[in-house]
Amino acid sequence: MTDLPRCPECDSAFTYHDGTLFVCPECGHEWSGEADAAADAGEPTVRDANGNPLTDGDTVTVIKDLKVKGSSSVVKVGTKVKNIRLVDGDHDIDCKIDGIGAMKLKSEFVKKA
Repeated sequence: MTDLPRCPECDSAFTYHDGTLFVCPECGHEWSGEADAAADAGEPTVRDANGNPLTDGDTVTVIKDLKVKGSSSVVKVGTKVKNIRLVDGDHDIDCKIDGIGAMKLKSEFVKKA
């Protein structure tokens, strides 16, 4: 059996998981899971294709051939990208790829190395 968190309101141990929320049957308090706690605190969480959190300076590997817009170049599967920088927006990774130059990537097309 998994260990569920105690209720933050009444400290009850009889909590249960209901969809994306935890619920306390004693006081009726509902709260989001631990994964949502970082998002609620204002910390942006960028995750790779496997769900691993990414941070500035990480090394990632491209998991799909990516066409470079406005060029005939292609970023091949398995290309390692070092020292990424996380940014806000649709393309959430700024990086420099050898042989291509500065690029913006979507985190759904990379995995943490």
